Amino acid sequence: MSRFGLLARQHGIDVLIGLAAVVSAFEVALTSDPAKAPTTTLWFAVPAAALIALPLLGRRRMPFGAPAAVWLLAASLSFIDGQLVPSTVAASLAGMAAALLLGLLRNHRQARLGLAIVIGGAAIIVYNTPDHSAGEFIFTPALFVIAWIAGLALRERSEQAEAAEVRAALAERERDAASRIAVAEERARIARELHDIVAHAVSVMVLQVGAVRHRLPEALAPDREALQDVERTGRTALTEMRHLLGAMRRDGDAVELAPQPGLDRVPSLLDEVRRAGLPVDLHVEGEPSPLPPAIDLSAYRIVQEGLTNALKHAHAGHADVTVRYAPDEVQITVADDGAGASSDNDPGYGLAGMHERVKIYGGEMSAGSANGGGFVLRTSLPLGSGRP
Repeated sequence: MSRFGLLARQHGIDVLIGLAAVVSAFEVALTSDPAKAPTTTLWFAVPAAALIALPLLGRRRMPFGAPAAVWLLAASLSFIDGQLVPSTVAASLAGMAAALLLGLLRNHRQARLGLAIVIGGAAIIVYNTPDHSAGEFIFTPALFVIAWIAGLALRERSEQAEAAEVRAALAERERDAASRIAVAEERARIARELHDIVAHAVSVMVLQVGAVRHRLPEALAPDREALQDVERTGRTALTEMRHLLGAMRRDGDAVELAPQPGLDRVPSLLDEVRRAGLPVDLHVEGEPSPLPPAIDLSAYRIVQEGLTNALKHAHAGHADVTVRYAPDEVQITVADDGAGASSDNDPGYGLAGMHERVKIYGGEMSAGSANGGGFVLRTSLPLGSGRP
């Protein structure tokens, strides 16, 4: 059945064209009305009537020439037998199909030329028809012009659909590219932050090693030399890390001298958001405890991004931030009563960056519209063995 359907789609129109040619031949051969009978012999009229529709078989290779040939052939035959073309319904249907195909042409010049051929051919056929009336010079060409206009409308609709598909594909590629850029930028930001955290930790270690080394007595000279090697290695690592951080920073990025924020800075962040015009409440569940520096910083960034979305994109009137401390994870929820996901030019690339940040630490994240309205961002960051 599928093969039959494929053949029908590929050759169904060709079969109809062949059937129209056969019907035209039978109409001419079996006509019993003297007023509709051809004026030439049946040996000429029957194959001539069948021939009118056959040029449409070449419509794929010659989208302009094939339908134009139908009208040129019909107009030419009308000079030989003026009654031949009007006497067959199938020939009229072939003319309608040819006019429709000419209106479908993407080349506007060819389409307009096709319209002229349709109008001129119809006028010639009416002129060569015996006992024609003056009104037929208007109504007969107008009938085929309507078919051409229908083809033009279908062409414009097809072009609009294709243009919409192209725009949608382009927008999808742009969204994918922007999402990849957002993820890459967030990864670079995370790397810079982690390098700052590690550099700070190594600096503390180097200072502590140096302090211990200076306090050791001369009797422990070998131990002092070993600690000196550790201190020298640490300082070398710090130098290389600073070079790496310099390479990772983009031109124009200022060096961050302030300590990296954590959840202890959330109250001041909420004050800034309130001053910006968004009322927000903080809820803390569980017993607050020290977190690993990287997890603490990521938790702060998640709250910051959730409130930024609520303030800039969701047009919210109120927001709630919930921080829940669990033995093995910290959970963060940012909820607002706004319009939900952004529908403007920022399709949530900040959330894509947050998802990348959560994924790095093996956490989970969900973001979407709430049942009662608004938008909810939920994340969980596992503490693992790195908890202090």
